[in-house]
Amino acid sequence: MDVRQLTYFLAVVDHGGFTRAAEQLLIAQPSLSQTIKGLERELGVPLFHRIGRRVVLSEAGEELVGPARVVVRDLEAARSAVDDLRGVRSGRLDVVAMPSPGVEPLTSMIAAYAGAHPAVTVSVDAAFTPEEVADAVRTGRAEIGVLGSEHPFRSAEVEVMHLEQQPLVLIVAPQADTFGDGHAIRREDLAGHRVVVSQQGSLMRRLVDDALAGGVPVEIAAEVAHRTSVLPLVLAGVGHAVLPSSWTPLARAAGLRVLRIEPVTVLHVAVLSRPAHLTPAARAFLAVAAEHAARHAADRSRAPEGTAPDRAERAGRPEGTAPQDAPRIVS
Repeated sequence: MDVRQLTYFLAVVDHGGFTRAAEQLLIAQPSLSQTIKGLERELGVPLFHRIGRRVVLSEAGEELVGPARVVVRDLEAARSAVDDLRGVRSGRLDVVAMPSPGVEPLTSMIAAYAGAHPAVTVSVDAAFTPEEVADAVRTGRAEIGVLGSEHPFRSAEVEVMHLEQQPLVLIVAPQADTFGDGHAIRREDLAGHRVVVSQQGSLMRRLVDDALAGGVPVEIAAEVAHRTSVLPLVLAGVGHAVLPSSWTPLARAAGLRVLRIEPVTVLHVAVLSRPAHLTPAARAFLAVAAEHAARHAADRSRAPEGTAPDRAERAGRPEGTAPQDAPRIVS
């Protein structure tokens, strides 16, 4: 078994078949098929079940995916380390992120990273639970993970760097804005209002469900799986939306009003990485993440007691109140 065989095997897995995998690898399909057959002979088990023109992983193939990704990733790390010594800064960094942390702080971190390492391509894949992010990093599908969770995330299998806490906010549909001139509401103020929600399992949805369970008559107008659908629905007047404060700049740019929700519910945002054998590109990204975390901690320590130091809140503060510089987000 060699790295070339494992790379070809993963290409078939990732691209859903031999034809597309061969196109991505820039090799002839018969050559790819022969390589996979050779690997299967060496292992003594089939890795794929061939159903017509389709292929699906066998049980043995499923077991091989994780270890194969780790081997290929470790080889990439070794090559990158040698390249780094020669001053080569090009390459690729694979990141997996949940939706709202993928808006911020990931945008700010990628911007800082791209400024320092313009020749590195950052590829961002999507995940929707902290467990999915951790699994992608653990198995080598991504080197860096960015997640948001109800409580500080902990894991014995991956390294965890805590970045910030992001408060939940209400994005207000202008057609139904009866919240007065204040900058915050309480959950009870949602009574009688229609809201756009994400699917069950998210922290934002839980806030709405908890309000309903507490007797607040909130009407769920729409339930959407894709977070990118939320702001257009608010703009269309379908209902208000509970989102992390990371969405505040986009909401305000669209002319929408943003209110704090009290008592404050926060999302804990963290960056994950493997404990060892990271590529130089990944180590450089972790340095950017550490700088972001340090800035956020400094802003938090300077914030007056009882306030939330984030750009979203800063942008909505009454004139004369103390500004805060660090963005705060919720997924």
